[in-house]
Amino acid sequence: MAEHVMETWNLSKQYNGKGGCKEITLQVPRGSVFGFLGQNGAGKSTFVRTMLGLIHPTGGSATMLGHPIGSVESRKKVGYLPELFRYPDWLTGLQLLEHHAEICGLARTERKQVIRNVLERVGLAGRERERIRGYSKGMQQRIGLACALLSDPELIFLDEPTSALDPIGRKEVRELIAALRDQGKTIFLNSHLLSEMETVCDYVGIIHRSELVVQGEWRKLSTVKPQVELTLQSSAGLVPEWPEFVTEVQLLREQDGQGVWLVTLDRDGRVPALLEALIARGVAVHEAVRKQPSLEEVFLHWIKQKEGE
Repeated sequence: MAEHVMETWNLSKQYNGKGGCKEITLQVPRGSVFGFLGQNGAGKSTFVRTMLGLIHPTGGSATMLGHPIGSVESRKKVGYLPELFRYPDWLTGLQLLEHHAEICGLARTERKQVIRNVLERVGLAGRERERIRGYSKGMQQRIGLACALLSDPELIFLDEPTSALDPIGRKEVRELIAALRDQGKTIFLNSHLLSEMETVCDYVGIIHRSELVVQGEWRKLSTVKPQVELTLQSSAGLVPEWPEFVTEVQLLREQDGQGVWLVTLDRDGRVPALLEALIARGVAVHEAVRKQPSLEEVFLHWIKQKEGE
């Protein structure tokens, strides 16, 4: 089985030589959640529609599930939730799913059970006989997600899947994405909501003004030096004597006789030595918390670097 569920080589879709996506070379590992990040208008949706064969590339090539994009085979085990979708609102949720099951080629004997299962998964069980016109935005998003999951796809494209949901709905969708990954499925997420992506993504690709800036495991894409937040006994504003491998310190706050410091280290693996040095100097250490850069910080770093080229 191929290691990558999706690969592209200089894939482009330009409109009169502008916009869209330009020379994207990307690999999406099987069984991962891959976040495709970029501002609105960066080219995320164009890229997805090109992969799905809904629009034709102007350059480059790509494969999906081992088959060239545009072929029927490449789309057979793919689910898709578009960002701006409208279903016939006179249908009930159940009728919509029955239509989609027919399009997916699900055997009539299986349909009832499959539909019941996806309704449970997206949190719409018991609401399927209501007309879509009466659904809230969040419910419409959920029925769209149910349609995307009907064929039990190996690869699922979700375009801004949580944009219409309230905080509880967003949490439920994140949990569903994690559960799908645990089943070995690959989820390709388009989003500009970085805080939503942070908790669920394994890998990211960052696109800016149609071009891919960087890709990889997002926690490894940070160039920020390792940092640790230390809570130390503080007495009369006494500043601790820091070891030579501490490159920067910042006092964040003082309260109840304690000072909270943000300490930047020259490289990984220094935290034990830092604690030993402070304790040896008679400093009482109450707490040490390793600081991880946020996905937003990683994203902004690479965008600024791209802008500075």
